Amino acid sequence: MRLLNLKPDRTWSFALALLPFLALLIAYTMGSAIRLAENPNDKLLPGFNSMVEAVKHYALQPDARSGIYLMWNDTASSMTLLLSALAISILIALVFGIMIGLLPVMGATFGPVVAVMSMVPPLALLPILFIIMGLGDAAKITLIVIGTTLKLIRDVALRVGDLPREQLIKAQTLGASTWQIGLRVVLPQILPRLIDAVRLEIGPAWLFLIAAEAIAADSGLGYRIFLVRRYLAMDVIIPYVIWITLLAFLMDLALRLLQRRAFPWFAGARAA
Repeated sequence: MRLLNLKPDRTWSFALALLPFLALLIAYTMGSAIRLAENPNDKLLPGFNSMVEAVKHYALQPDARSGIYLMWNDTASSMTLLLSALAISILIALVFGIMIGLLPVMGATFGPVVAVMSMVPPLALLPILFIIMGLGDAAKITLIVIGTTLKLIRDVALRVGDLPREQLIKAQTLGASTWQIGLRVVLPQILPRLIDAVRLEIGPAWLFLIAAEAIAADSGLGYRIFLVRRYLAMDVIIPYVIWITLLAFLMDLALRLLQRRAFPWFAGARAA
């Protein structure tokens, strides 16, 4: 049998998926043990015990000065900004993406500028946003919106352009207006594809948020990471990075479940 045709069953797929994570865990455990054996005060690769203690301190014990649970407060702050920005991005991308992809006049007018602006590194705009909008949450949300919306618009427009032309012609033959075609023909087919695009933008959105929080913030996961780095507190930084990764994974999982439940026909077509 060719390797190309070798497909593992569900059990083997789960086992194979765990292998890289197990290898990373073993490698870290060995590296940490070696460094701590040479220097018990080493901070670069802290042991699991010290990381557990750090998580207990930040997540399960209120801060002595403020009385808040720092890890949960940081999580709530970051997730509020991130989800607000992604909601704005999705709404803008859906409207303008469909218009650019469906209407030739809109495509000719706004397609080139969207393509060019999407090439601008969003992090290069961060100082400009802080100067114009100040150091508050508005600048952080705007950064995420700029960094994700333009790429989402391009993706939606391309997906609209890929729809079979026959569908649009048949809808016009049946007397549908441009508005009706957009809502009843294009929109239902674009929504599951938009979810795929949003899933790909979760990672960049987190990157923009953490970068903004690192520069100007008084709470948030990125703020906390860059605050404790001055103390070389890797026992705090590593759990925070793992927590951010888990949150991003859960967001991706939620979008996949939403796509599967709301658009079962799309999942069936993809499986086929």
